[in-house]
Amino acid sequence: MRVFSLESVIEEFEALTNDAGRLQTESLRKILEQNGEAEYLRNLGLGGRTDPESFRACVPLVTHRDLEPYIQRIADGDASPVLTGKPITSISLSSGTTQGKPKFLPFNDELVQSTMQIYRTSFAFRNREHPIGNGKALQFIYSSRQVKTKGGLIATTATTNVYRSEQFKRTMKDIQSQCTSPDEVIFGPDFQQSLYCHLLCGLIYSNEVQIISSTFAHSIVHAFRTLEQVWEELCMDIREGVLSSRITVPSIRSAVSKLLIPNPSLADSIYNKCVRLSNWYGVIPELWPNAKYVYGIMTGSMEPYLKKLRHYAGSLPLMSADYGSSEGWIGANVNPSLIPELATFAVLPNIGYFEFIPLEKPEQQEQELENSASTIHYIESEPVGLTEVEVDKEYEIVVTNFAGLYRYRLGDVVRVAGFHNSTPELQFICRRSLVLSINIDKNTEKDLQLAVEEAAKLLAAEKLEVVDFTSHVDTSTEPGHYVIFWELSSDTTEEVLRSCCNCLDLSFVDAGYMGSRKVGTIGPLELRVVRKKTFEKILEHFLGLGGAMNQFKTPRFVSLSNSKVLQILCRNVTRCYFSTAYDI
Repeated sequence: MRVFSLESVIEEFEALTNDAGRLQTESLRKILEQNGEAEYLRNLGLGGRTDPESFRACVPLVTHRDLEPYIQRIADGDASPVLTGKPITSISLSSGTTQGKPKFLPFNDELVQSTMQIYRTSFAFRNREHPIGNGKALQFIYSSRQVKTKGGLIATTATTNVYRSEQFKRTMKDIQSQCTSPDEVIFGPDFQQSLYCHLLCGLIYSNEVQIISSTFAHSIVHAFRTLEQVWEELCMDIREGVLSSRITVPSIRSAVSKLLIPNPSLADSIYNKCVRLSNWYGVIPELWPNAKYVYGIMTGSMEPYLKKLRHYAGSLPLMSADYGSSEGWIGANVNPSLIPELATFAVLPNIGYFEFIPLEKPEQQEQELENSASTIHYIESEPVGLTEVEVDKEYEIVVTNFAGLYRYRLGDVVRVAGFHNSTPELQFICRRSLVLSINIDKNTEKDLQLAVEEAAKLLAAEKLEVVDFTSHVDTSTEPGHYVIFWELSSDTTEEVLRSCCNCLDLSFVDAGYMGSRKVGTIGPLELRVVRKKTFEKILEHFLGLGGAMNQFKTPRFVSLSNSKVLQILCRNVTRCYFSTAYDI
């Protein structure tokens, strides 16, 4: 009989974070000893040393591009220890939405174990704030297509690698988060059919559901936008006890049909609640009265969806899930009462070895221009250890995990918000990579988000919202200019959209951009409005490449190399406007 105690999980976390410095040294020693025979390490001259000083002196900081030749050899079937001493059990695919193609990353059982530790830790702290009983979770989770590499390894998204592990099911049972949907729905080959059945199963067990969750906030918003369209059909399925003909995948149809029995009273209840709602505000607590909170990753590129998610959630709290990436986990949210915009993540010192590159913004614009594209915006110092960071300072994270002994630059900027015992609590700021740049202008994804939010305020009076957005740099004209693509919830006047376009242009407050606009070396910003469901077409394109809904992030910048997505956007433009904000 497995015994699982939330109190013991918290006690373990407190013990780990009380001695973070020693545990970091111990974690590095284990990583280097386990991987001592790896070719990558042998060539760097460590000579068996496992101390942090030697590690930093001998092993270089790397990005994915540096590792690609090694990972490709593993995927092609090289059985020798290339990057790791322990066998690589499968390949994880990153989301690939930014560059248009996913990255290959090594995956092994150590990453599954650290994932489960993160899940248990954050749940223990959430449950202290919002205790749940023996219920279920309406989880909008999906697997992706699994393919075999040339060397016979399974290649799939990191989330799918986790979902197909036995440890995942055991942990979900431990933390009282068993999915309302059967496995056939989660692992179904058709995302739209799986989504419909997630909603249906969630409604069948509506009184037992205590958590609404997905990997990303976007997936939850997308699910409830779908509910707005199919709710009457769902009611009919429940009333008659017969699954909709739209479900054609035999495995999904068979598994969900077993859960359906005619239930007219439940169907009437759902129907009456839906028709009483005002623009679907508070639909989640209305249909799932025992739900305690809505849970998922809500930081970074997910922040733009929070307004709509709060609309659906009504009075229910939103809780941001933990901090990690396809490359590995970093920290758990142990302060669940914080709103997502202020969420912090305590680093678990035993799941990897972490370093932090201090970042400072240059005082002079001239200094800033001397930096290369990879270091733009910041002056870097030598990396420091986990316990050497300072509160309120900004850093880029470097991860060395048990699936690889390389010092991997994540490209994330974080701020140290404080310490939990001796481990730092991090607040995610933004991705370092530039989104929009033509010459001396430098605007990140966060800058784009803030500009869109400012311009979207002009839509509020019209009761409109920006469904989704992205950007592009058009250098086919001289001078080049920014292009912002908007999908709107409904149509509006030319006057409103021209005002929005000007507001977008003025909301980019980077000095390089403003100066370039004033002297005409960057042209007027262009706002292009696209047809409804254009961003769904981008999602479908991504899923068609083998991606998973769980890992989908709308690309906030579309380059020429991401040609298919750019074609989808350009084919669906209905109106465009050029800014007159800088006209003299």
